[in-house]
Amino acid sequence: MSTIAAPTSNSADRNGSGHRKHLDLDHERDSIVGRLGKMSPTSEVYASEFVDSLLDFSHRVGTSDVHLQPTRTGLEVRFRSNGVLQLLGAFPLGANSSIISRLKVLAQLLTYQADLPQEGRVASPKAETEIRVSTYPTLHGERAVLRFFGHGKEYNSLEELGHTPKVTEQIRDALRETSGAMLVTGPAGSGKSTTLYACLRHLVNSTNGARSLVSIEDPIEVPIDGVAQSQVNVAGGFDLKTGLRSLMRQDPEVIMVGEIRDRETAEIAIQASLTGQLLLTTFHADSTATAISRLIEMGIEPFLVRSGLIAVMSQRLLRLLCTCSRESKDAADFCDLPNIEVVRVPTGCARCNDTGYQNRAIISEFLDLRNANLANAILNKGDSREIYRIAIECGMSTLLQQATEMVRQGRTSPLEVRRLLGSAVRL
Repeated sequence: MSTIAAPTSNSADRNGSGHRKHLDLDHERDSIVGRLGKMSPTSEVYASEFVDSLLDFSHRVGTSDVHLQPTRTGLEVRFRSNGVLQLLGAFPLGANSSIISRLKVLAQLLTYQADLPQEGRVASPKAETEIRVSTYPTLHGERAVLRFFGHGKEYNSLEELGHTPKVTEQIRDALRETSGAMLVTGPAGSGKSTTLYACLRHLVNSTNGARSLVSIEDPIEVPIDGVAQSQVNVAGGFDLKTGLRSLMRQDPEVIMVGEIRDRETAEIAIQASLTGQLLLTTFHADSTATAISRLIEMGIEPFLVRSGLIAVMSQRLLRLLCTCSRESKDAADFCDLPNIEVVRVPTGCARCNDTGYQNRAIISEFLDLRNANLANAILNKGDSREIYRIAIECGMSTLLQQATEMVRQGRTSPLEVRRLLGSAVRL
């Protein structure tokens, strides 16, 4: 019977926003709930004090997202910790001042327009942090979601991200190319932008400013010296497509596009990668192979995908078990991961705020499309499973394989793998 060790700390582990000293989340949550609960909803300054306190709490705990959901009786507030939403509490909307309206004022949005979605940014008192505000009409009023960028200065370099040495070297090798596109894929909150920014810093440092680096983003999450960064302004007619076309006349050598969202942007980006520019961008897909299939399904010709793409990387942030975890043979019996007889399962203690997990680690897979066998699969419009099978035969270590190894080592649980990867490609 295999024996696994209790989880230990790892320098590559991360929480929602970076390395932090141990924080008593329960204490912070109780403190903010108590403070918000003492505020009078009839006060003229209720909304401004509520928002100020909520932003202060968000900075202290390093959350990546805060959700404000209107209900029939008030406002439910949730925040994301280690990638998982947690309830903060239910609070009054405010009789004489509106919390959502206050956020809209800070983000310079139209307070009188409540029937259409809006997006803006808050000028945070924390110089290193940017806050994006998104509002959306719902049955009981406007819902707002706050996304926080750049809580800390961690993960600046490729080496700090926590990828395996092989993947890190594959990224470096792709960045040496003078043309072609590299996609970083994964769901929201998987660290795609952090990886892209680390790639840009690597290019700045490794070339000593000898390459022309430009970006078009929505929004600019982190400013980087040595890169000419531009932000989308849809209201002013400056969208991703317009910006990308114009960038081609700025003599760029490396272009970073915040995200490919539609066919037209994808076509322009791939065309740019064919005309002597290295293009870096993010794309929503659950695996490297799925990203290729999605591009083809969007109407991008397979020969363009074959010629334009040099690499696709997919990544996730996997929660790590706290030292309070325990061994379980029973849980292993129901584990659908291969060749595992004993697993560790979450228990919960004061240190992990009764969640059973502390911090996160990155897992990633890197698909090198300069491989002739993969090229043929793409040109033949092979589906994602076929592309995935060939990639594995060519030596690609998959997200599932890395997650399975972490379960075998006792660093995470099968439940966390299922939560994170769901129905990831299994061959």
